Amino acid sequence: MEQKHHYTGLTDAQVLESRSKHGVNILTPPEKEPLWKQFLEKFGDPLIIILLIAGVLSIGISCYEFWGLHEGAETFFEPVGIFVAILLATGIAFIFELKADKQFSVLNQVNDDEMVEVIRNGNTTSIKKKDVVVGDIVVLNTGEEIPADGELLEGVTLNVDESSLTGEPICHKTIHEQEFDKDATFPSNHVMRGTKVMEGHGIFKVLAVGDKTENGKVFEAAQIDDSVRTPLNEQLDGLADLITKLSYIFAALIIVLKLMVFFDWSPIVLTLAVPTAIFFWMVIKKFDDWSWKAVVPAIIGYFVILMGMVVYFHDTLMPSEQIAKLITYTLDTLMIAVTLVVVAVPEGLPMAVTLSLAYSMTRMMKTNNLVRKMHACETMGATTVICTDKTGTLTQNQMQVHDTNFYGLSAQTLGNDKDSLLIEEGIAVNSTASLDYSDAEAVKVLGNPTEGALLLWLKKAGVDYLNLRESAEVLEELPFSTERKYMATIVKSSLFEGKTILYVKGAPEIVSGLCKNIENNVSKTDIENQLVEYQNQAMRTLGFAYQIIDSKADVFKDGKVVADNLTFMGVVAISDPVRLDVPAAVAECMNAGINVKIVTGDTPGTAKEIGRQIGLWTAKDGDKNIITGPEFAALSDGELDKRVLDLKIISRARPMDKKRLVEALQRKNQVVAVTGDGTNDAPALKAAHVGLSMGDGTSVAKEASDITIIDNSFSSIGKAVMWGRSLYQNIQRFLLFQLTVNVAACFIVLFGAFMGEESPLTVTQMLWVNLIMDTFAAMALASLPPSESVMKDKPRDRNAFILNKAMYQNILGVGGFFFVLLLVLLYVFEHSNITQLTDLLNVQLGASDGLTPYELTLFFTIFVMTHFFYLFCARAFETGKSALHFKGCKGLLIIAAIILAGQIAMVEIPGLQNFFNVTGLKFEDWVIIIVGSSLVLWIREIWSLLKKI
Repeated sequence: MEQKHHYTGLTDAQVLESRSKHGVNILTPPEKEPLWKQFLEKFGDPLIIILLIAGVLSIGISCYEFWGLHEGAETFFEPVGIFVAILLATGIAFIFELKADKQFSVLNQVNDDEMVEVIRNGNTTSIKKKDVVVGDIVVLNTGEEIPADGELLEGVTLNVDESSLTGEPICHKTIHEQEFDKDATFPSNHVMRGTKVMEGHGIFKVLAVGDKTENGKVFEAAQIDDSVRTPLNEQLDGLADLITKLSYIFAALIIVLKLMVFFDWSPIVLTLAVPTAIFFWMVIKKFDDWSWKAVVPAIIGYFVILMGMVVYFHDTLMPSEQIAKLITYTLDTLMIAVTLVVVAVPEGLPMAVTLSLAYSMTRMMKTNNLVRKMHACETMGATTVICTDKTGTLTQNQMQVHDTNFYGLSAQTLGNDKDSLLIEEGIAVNSTASLDYSDAEAVKVLGNPTEGALLLWLKKAGVDYLNLRESAEVLEELPFSTERKYMATIVKSSLFEGKTILYVKGAPEIVSGLCKNIENNVSKTDIENQLVEYQNQAMRTLGFAYQIIDSKADVFKDGKVVADNLTFMGVVAISDPVRLDVPAAVAECMNAGINVKIVTGDTPGTAKEIGRQIGLWTAKDGDKNIITGPEFAALSDGELDKRVLDLKIISRARPMDKKRLVEALQRKNQVVAVTGDGTNDAPALKAAHVGLSMGDGTSVAKEASDITIIDNSFSSIGKAVMWGRSLYQNIQRFLLFQLTVNVAACFIVLFGAFMGEESPLTVTQMLWVNLIMDTFAAMALASLPPSESVMKDKPRDRNAFILNKAMYQNILGVGGFFFVLLLVLLYVFEHSNITQLTDLLNVQLGASDGLTPYELTLFFTIFVMTHFFYLFCARAFETGKSALHFKGCKGLLIIAAIILAGQIAMVEIPGLQNFFNVTGLKFEDWVIIIVGSSLVLWIREIWSLLKKI
């Protein structure tokens, strides 16, 4: 390799000039559809189509009543109400999607903020990827994503994954023309944005940034992958399909029963029921692929048949004066049935899930969990095993030299003798790390933190590593790999008269095994004892060796050191203290029924000591709970399956060990989360149910993960589990509330069809209930804060149905109670004359005399208010807390206030009364309704207290 140069890079003024001339290093996303088109797409939803059809029918009825029957203009309030409800439903969904899209755009831009090592103003520093400009000198290390297109200035064993551009997984990059691949898609001395360094390291000069890169030319906007079908999605889809079909059955029964009432149970209704039954059977069968082409012909066909029946019976069974009334009545009945379907169909479920996930994603960012894939929020709540690495996750990743034991030195400090110079040059040249001196008071390590600790040790001793590195000519290099567990570099030394020297650094037991000699004739037994002492203190140890090379000697062969006269110089112990918050976080996860497993490249002694310090490894643990990488690889799949649940630590682990561990755990029906920060962790991160990359990890690891732990701390993983479990419970609470309202609404409208021609709830009233039940409830319950109490529970069964026994009891019990209560009220209202609720104290039942507007308003308001208070009961479901516990529930209280204010406004404001077919209520009736409906809350509180006794 050619003599290294001292690169100065661009000055600050040159950076500004280059950015002005060539642009920023950001890919411009494709132009999105106009907002008006995005809004119109919301009208393609089958349920919105049903509402639109109902609205058109309502307009037809209103036109007939206004011009044919000469009724007032108030007849148009109902169709106006329907279309307002449509705009609310589509508008709210549109607004939330815009908000979510904005959040996702922010998440997608995270990649542009990743740090890149560059040389500027003569100093190695780190900048954001988006700040890279043409002309920058960029330093590349293993595992990093290349930030821009450029030409190599240096390259050592540099292999790049260009599959994102060319489909080629490994392309060798070099600056030597004789090694160029003439068939390569891109020149062998060029590197491209978006490709990844799989092995080796190098330096390149940026030639193109942003849209002008090869990656930019073929760029398509990256989207958050929210299409993953999780068990929760599948359960909700199945539940929604069941409820939808049941709602269609209810709708069909309503039409048939109300027609029976109209004809006073005449046989004519049996004939009319036939097309109705056929129509709804077709609807149920075709529900999964509804479209305008399917729905509109079905509706038209139904009415053609129905009206044909009406014409046929014109002269035989039905007086002509009843035809107009039948048309109006039938259309009204159909609208009620269709609206009931809209109310009953749980279209709020997808919204609740999306809102819960989006809310959790946003809030989890504040707990240092950057969620890249929405489904990971939910899946973390079902996690049963966490496989974690050690460095940076369990420990502080602040490496520092704790002790040195170089056998050729009389004291543990550097001097100017031969051994000292060998140590100095070996550390400086046989390393990929650098120091950033831009902040003189806080020198920053760039690259491998262990190597950085060695450079800081040299700095403390007054040795300029950069001068040594640039003075020596690197001839050949073997990068560090987890397979070899050492790094080796051949240099033409500037300190020893241009001699060729091989420096080796790595795991002491591996490096010493390569050596023929040991400085000062130290015995291998002494070395082993020293290593055990260091490792029992959880120290990371490195061994160092050198050999002056004869030009004829073989040094490297098949990716290994084969030099046969290496001298072992000594050992360095590097400490990395356990994070202060980790023991408590690990204990929290273990108490929550989650098993924690450490997978590390460190020695068994070091791994066990870290395990002991964090509370994972106890006196009861033994050989069955720990295994080394080679032993792990030697196990058959059957043997591994028998041991995998008992394992707590895998030491000296290799890249594929972690992936194999994940797959074995998954075969045992475990839900596995994996942490990783290196390129070698990517297979395990991909294989896991949830991959957790570290904030300072490689781009490859981050891309393979679902969540990035920004602060690298294990305690943040515990918070992610808490959010996941709380999210699942929030969805259950929404489902509990919605289905309870569904039961009451469906049965009330169904049984109301038996009791008279007029429906107890009008179309616009049911749409208001739907707005509360779906949109407002979804927003209220999805925004509930997480509860720390969920960490006391065991992980949920991932295959368990979302409706548990307690939910069934509440849905049927409470929904049934509301139905019976409201049905009794409806019967009383219809068989007496109620002008205010106090009349119920002296009520006398008589013949049915219909429902007055005041009675219908009382009924509608009582229906809404009972479910209003039940919202608080649903919120407290399975929390063990009072329904009046509102800490952290600001969003719920605001939405509750909106619901209450909206109900009062629609009843009392004259302009809205006709809109919702209501009339103003007396003040004392409001007091009675609110106090009486609140009994729902007080009965729940008393029942909860009795259960605790």
